[in-house]
Amino acid sequence: MAGPAFRAAAVRVRTPATSANLGPGFDAFGLSLGLYDDVVVRVADSGLHVDIAGEGAETLPRDETHLLVRSLRTAFELLGGQPRGLEVVCANRIPHGRGLGSSSAAICAGIVAARAVTIGGDARLDDAALLELATEIEGHPDNVAACLLGGFTVAWMDGGAARAIRMKPADSIVPVVFVPDSPVLTETARGLLPRTVPHVDAAVNAGRAALLVEALTRRPELLLPATEDRLHQDYRTPAMPQSVALVNRLRADGVPAVISGAGPTVLALVEDGAADKVARLAGEGWAANRLSLDAAGTSVLPLGS
Repeated sequence: MAGPAFRAAAVRVRTPATSANLGPGFDAFGLSLGLYDDVVVRVADSGLHVDIAGEGAETLPRDETHLLVRSLRTAFELLGGQPRGLEVVCANRIPHGRGLGSSSAAICAGIVAARAVTIGGDARLDDAALLELATEIEGHPDNVAACLLGGFTVAWMDGGAARAIRMKPADSIVPVVFVPDSPVLTETARGLLPRTVPHVDAAVNAGRAALLVEALTRRPELLLPATEDRLHQDYRTPAMPQSVALVNRLRADGVPAVISGAGPTVLALVEDGAADKVARLAGEGWAANRLSLDAAGTSVLPLGS
């Protein structure tokens, strides 16, 4: 079979930050946030050139080991073959190692860009295949589902295949993120989790996760009880004691707050009128940012927009 043909023009892909778990929805729930990385990819005559600005510019590799490049290569294999050369320009705004889905953003940018520069790519790699590929690279579907689809997502594995549904969060909800200076590796945070948990804690989380679907989509006044977690946050305290302490302090003040993903960022989900006040509650050592909810997910945009 003949290899794929590629577009001569560059493509621009925008990927949102994401927050997974959202308290009780461990490894299942994801929320797409209005903070974005932009990537421009062009098929070249030869070689690989990677340029990075913003987050990670001082530390990320500029070769085949870059996660975005590895994702591009993996997608190109499924699309029928590799281009002769690649030029990749990254404008990164999502903090790395903070629980805001920077790795998922890189993965989704790579696979969507590969599809976009391949003529007939949509037919060779449809949206369901994109989710499965992103999950295979990432290892779990919660962040990549929200990154690809936008909105509020519930993701699961079915017979080894990744599946996800998307719902629209209530318009009045405003995410506020509290980002600390130091990162925490996902592997470190996950390594603190026990192999078993008490049945009563699992039962509480199941109920709260079900309630969170209603709270996020239709009844935000229920977000405080709906974001209660007993499966993972407290166990991760040794890796991020300040984050867990901030979550507990905010919740004691009636603010629905959780660890974002594997942390250490803290996410508060508040009503529009309270967002600015809540953003001032963390104190020193935190960068507090009021964000929007992203509805688009990973998007291919015009170069000039």
